[in-house]
Amino acid sequence: MTLIFAHRGSSKSEPENTMPAFKQALKDGADGIELDVQLTKDGQVVVIHDEKVDRTTNGKGYVKDYSLYDLQKLHVHNQTLHKVAIPTLIEVFEWLNGNDLIVNIELKNGVIPYESLEEKVIQLIRLYRCEQRVILSSFNHYSIVHCFRLAPDIETAPIYKSGIYMPWVYAQSIGAKGLHPHHLAAPDAMIQESLKNGIAVRPWTVNKERSIKRLLKAGCSSIITDYPKKAVELRNKINRNS
Repeated sequence: MTLIFAHRGSSKSEPENTMPAFKQALKDGADGIELDVQLTKDGQVVVIHDEKVDRTTNGKGYVKDYSLYDLQKLHVHNQTLHKVAIPTLIEVFEWLNGNDLIVNIELKNGVIPYESLEEKVIQLIRLYRCEQRVILSSFNHYSIVHCFRLAPDIETAPIYKSGIYMPWVYAQSIGAKGLHPHHLAAPDAMIQESLKNGIAVRPWTVNKERSIKRLLKAGCSSIITDYPKKAVELRNKINRNS
């Protein structure tokens, strides 16, 4: 069965990469969540997509220039009067203790080469014993290889936007057990050949109904979507009719 991953949580109904978005994803029936991590000035692993806080909060500047204390004083933009803070990866793991969700952690180290980001994330995965529930991904494939060398028991997956020739061969060459292509770079034949070779395929960010249906019918391992509730409903409908 194709799993449904909530992209930055249920990010079209709650603020992206926040605890409310992750909790909503669970309510929506998602099988997993996708989130992004970076490091604060004092070396803490926090969950946020952009290198700057400007788009998603009432603050300005780079994540790397904030201490955790100052970063969590910022307000994430949302539709209520309640304060929503940028979460730490520790907060997410604490919450994951109470459910069975899988978590895809994207290492945001393509623009800013955060020193020891991989080591810190893996240390937390070990601490919370989530090795079998985590997938480490990144556009920075050097980082993915580094993760594999540090922790070969934790699944890794390179993210990419354009087509790669025989990507399952590439995945095998870097020790990755999965591929995370843009959905337009994931034709049915590639999905099927990758799966035959033991490589999971999890396209992103799959929001349109026709794209969700195509990838569900193609049997990809997972889809990463901003609309997990809609994707779960479509999956259930297809399963009922098959």
